[in-house]
Amino acid sequence: MSLVKKLSAEFVGTLWLVLGGCGSAVFAAAFPQLGIGFAGVSLAFGLTVLTMAYAVGHISGGHFNPAVTLGLWAGKRFPANEILPYIVAQVVGAIVGAAIIYIIASGKTGFAIDATKAGAFATNGFAAFSPGGYTMVAALIAEIVLTFGFLVIILGSTHKRAPVGFAPISIGLGLTLIHLISIPITNTSVNPARSTGVAVFVGGTPLIQLWMFWIAPIVGAVIAGFFYAWLSEDKETEPPIVGEE
Repeated sequence: MSLVKKLSAEFVGTLWLVLGGCGSAVFAAAFPQLGIGFAGVSLAFGLTVLTMAYAVGHISGGHFNPAVTLGLWAGKRFPANEILPYIVAQVVGAIVGAAIIYIIASGKTGFAIDATKAGAFATNGFAAFSPGGYTMVAALIAEIVLTFGFLVIILGSTHKRAPVGFAPISIGLGLTLIHLISIPITNTSVNPARSTGVAVFVGGTPLIQLWMFWIAPIVGAVIAGFFYAWLSEDKETEPPIVGEE
């Protein structure tokens, strides 16, 4: 598969993730009387990854997330020379997805983004910009640990010995679970591209705090990559696979 096609798939997949996940938070989370709430937004994020993993995962690997790309590299599943192009495609896709949300939201009379409000336009934050008022340290730990768990799920469910065809389901449900845990803490990032896409439309403190939502997910993902590479590397005791040379 050509790199251009891979990058196009990552662009579209990340756009869909932001449009579906962040869009559900902006449009539907608190809709009068019928709002989907935290549980609905959590499910929306999980469904975006599940659907696009099935749709284009066979083309690009279905990362849609710079932390995933770096975690897969650390886990010896991804070449170093494609890391930067993938991350650029993911960030651009996230920004375009956020732009679509902004254009649609602007079609409602009175729409305005309050950059002083926690979670404004589905942004991530800590301290006063955490939905639940959690400190920077709490947010940092949550993002590192949950991204670590997310990468373990990805690496495990896509391992050659895992059941074939079910990876997108476990990954999508894993992301749903992560959101159920952490929306009150940071509004859930575990994805630097997703955080960047909406933050550029809000500016202010959410943009200033964006560093956290690059560093923490990447740290958690890279640790998970190295850990899983060590965990699964045991050729002497592994049972043989039929047809494996």
